Amino acid sequence: MEDNEIVNRVSNSSLVTFDLEKFHQSGERVLVDIKDQLFQGLILKEKDFRHFIKSHDWKQYENKFVAITCSSDAIVPIWAFMLISIALEPHAKKITFGTLEDLETDLFREKLFEVDWTQFVDTKVVVKGCSKVLVPVAVYVDVTNRLKSLVSSLSFGEPCSTVPLFKRKSL
Repeated sequence: MEDNEIVNRVSNSSLVTFDLEKFHQSGERVLVDIKDQLFQGLILKEKDFRHFIKSHDWKQYENKFVAITCSSDAIVPIWAFMLISIALEPHAKKITFGTLEDLETDLFREKLFEVDWTQFVDTKVVVKGCSKVLVPVAVYVDVTNRLKSLVSSLSFGEPCSTVPLFKRKSL
């Protein structure tokens, strides 16, 4: 090797990049907010709500990822969310209670459940920081908790510029 030859130390390193973007599920995300079904924004009337369930076009959620919530500060009976879930089930790809971020977290967790985590035993891992998709913070926390007990070191960022998070002490 010549003295002035440029060497890519990142590509020659034993560093493994964990790219969360690879676990993103494509598809439209939709929020169903039942606040508009509340009488005066406060009370859910069962008869009116059941009419809404029967008359609403649930086919519009075909093959979509759906989060169910109530953004109004009202006490909503649990069965209301259960009825919406039943109405959505034949159409939606996935149904989650909560916000769109909760839905996104669930979708990532679903894919991360399929990972063979043993492949990271005693490796140096960098969890990739830049992504074309929004990855919820909860997912980064989950991945950190999974990897910490396996890896020899854990960092965040890009292989050329990382923030060290954890390094196992040598015995």
